[in-house]
Amino acid sequence: MSTQETLKQVGHPLEPLTADEIIKAVAIARKERGLTDKARFEQVGLYEPEKSVVLNFKEGDAIVREAFMIVLDTADSQTYEGVVSLTDEKVISWTHIPGVQPSFLFDEYYELEETVKKHPDFHAALAKRGITDPSLVMVDPWSVGNFGIVEDEGKRLAKALCFVRKFEGDNAYAYPLSGLLPVVDLSTMEIVRIEDYGVRPIAPTAAPYKPEQSDAIQVRTDLKPLEITQPEGPSYEINGHNIKWQKWDIRIGYTAREGLVLNTVDYEDKGVKRPILYRAALSEMVVPYGDTDPAHDWQCAFDAGEYGIGQLANSLERGCDCVGHIDYFDAIMATGNGEIHRIPNAICLHEEDYGIAWKHTDWRTGDVEVRRSRRLVISFFTTVANYDYGFFWYFYTDGKIEHEAKLTGILNVSVLEEGENPKYGSLVAPQIGAPIHQHIFNYRIDVNIDGQQNSVQELNTVASKPDYATNKQLNAFHVETTTFQTELEAQRNMNLETARGWKIINPNKKNFVGEPVGFELVPGENAIPFLHDESSIVKRAGFIKHHLHVTKFDRDQMYASGKYPNQGEWNGSTLNNWVKENRNIENEDIVVWYNMAVHHVVRPEDWPVMPTHYIGFKLKPHGFHDGNPALDLPRPAAVKGQSCH
Repeated sequence: MSTQETLKQVGHPLEPLTADEIIKAVAIARKERGLTDKARFEQVGLYEPEKSVVLNFKEGDAIVREAFMIVLDTADSQTYEGVVSLTDEKVISWTHIPGVQPSFLFDEYYELEETVKKHPDFHAALAKRGITDPSLVMVDPWSVGNFGIVEDEGKRLAKALCFVRKFEGDNAYAYPLSGLLPVVDLSTMEIVRIEDYGVRPIAPTAAPYKPEQSDAIQVRTDLKPLEITQPEGPSYEINGHNIKWQKWDIRIGYTAREGLVLNTVDYEDKGVKRPILYRAALSEMVVPYGDTDPAHDWQCAFDAGEYGIGQLANSLERGCDCVGHIDYFDAIMATGNGEIHRIPNAICLHEEDYGIAWKHTDWRTGDVEVRRSRRLVISFFTTVANYDYGFFWYFYTDGKIEHEAKLTGILNVSVLEEGENPKYGSLVAPQIGAPIHQHIFNYRIDVNIDGQQNSVQELNTVASKPDYATNKQLNAFHVETTTFQTELEAQRNMNLETARGWKIINPNKKNFVGEPVGFELVPGENAIPFLHDESSIVKRAGFIKHHLHVTKFDRDQMYASGKYPNQGEWNGSTLNNWVKENRNIENEDIVVWYNMAVHHVVRPEDWPVMPTHYIGFKLKPHGFHDGNPALDLPRPAAVKGQSCH
């Protein structure tokens, strides 16, 4: 298919690159830059147009298509960024980025395992542990971080966590070879060194989670079918990656790093389409471990920036991952060799009943009015080695947006000596300890509340002064509101003592009571990091110290951890350093960054597979509408013989 034919199929500037466009972009780069087979493509994705192009776009306008790529030359571990015009079929920029390492390539996972398992020094380390069959060993790549090791500078490295199965199909994560850590140069696929902190026992107990592998797991037989049907089909409409549902107009995208991206989220109110978000996605997920054991004290995964959660997404199965009437979107990316990495059914779209939207009963007359709520669900699931993460965006009939992360999968554990009780973790099984750790999710929310000129207010509730003239019963409390003016001022943390909240407003647009229109950021579960400022983790990810940041929009400031956190140095390319510019953020085009944290003191109930843990936040209209936007919901159809009103 020609480039022009491909362009004709694209109906909007933010449509993700098609497979044909990715292949075309790689071919243009190879030809113009003379790339050899040593070139590896860390990512090839849409180079998103300027906001003005997107926001002023009208159907039928000409669309200029450009691809952004990060290319690693494995011959010398040098990294390049390129922008390729698909419209003009040429490279329009090519930049060498010195001293950085792109995230892991999907292909490197398999290559690293093969490299480690066939090495004679690794065989010798296994023999010390009584392991004679390397085929039963499982190897996971882990990012090495940055601890200032001089001999590691300039090399593209990964550490290997090792496990051993008792038999094929066994849960290898139950048998960690703790303290055995091969370090691999990913460019040359050679072992640099093997860190060996001493032989430890093999865990004495199995941890199967499949019923057919355990007599102890008796599958329940008393669950009756629960059917979800939509005989008339769903209430949404799909056009490419544009979704319209219940006054919502949503465009979605997808990247190898972030996974699912929300673009141009609008809401129709009284016949007018009102913008709310320009772009929202997971920016980074930092997972620090709190154990001093050398098997763990170096561990801190940057799951988005180092591993690419988008490229590790699952193909979802109807009836398993999603139930009811489902529509799916494939994720299309590049492999390291510049071919197509397609994940079928990567994004799931469906509707859910969500209980009571609103209700009132007049106790005098017996008159009842009730409406049922419904939500649109857009989600994807990804597997990063042992952990599995779901990312769900919900849109409600009352104008609310909610995000929820779901954590499950298998814990990162260590084997212990008999009778050993871990100080920095929990026993989850005999001689199996799970370190205390956190999952800190950072979201980049490019707001667009009724337009691009927005501000952020902080709301703190305080008890009013004990003035017997104005507060005679000493019961009064009120909200004090502060509007942030600069970036440093807007580094904030939650505070339960003042019921602290944050509201994003458009000071130029007023609602019918004369106040600025706005949306409130409503935090959910959260925690703070327990890390010293001088730790490597905080030096690389200081943004995790605050729950909220607000920055002036800059299209190059996309990820809180910077573009290249893998083996990242302690430099200024991260969110906590950007805010030092202290730009004005009042009545400006701004970006809100929110951190939420799971503080995981591990339980035996989290083993061998962790029950799903839910954490999230809401974006709730606060003065955006003139009243309850769900008043116009239809009365629900009552069950035969009964009445809803």
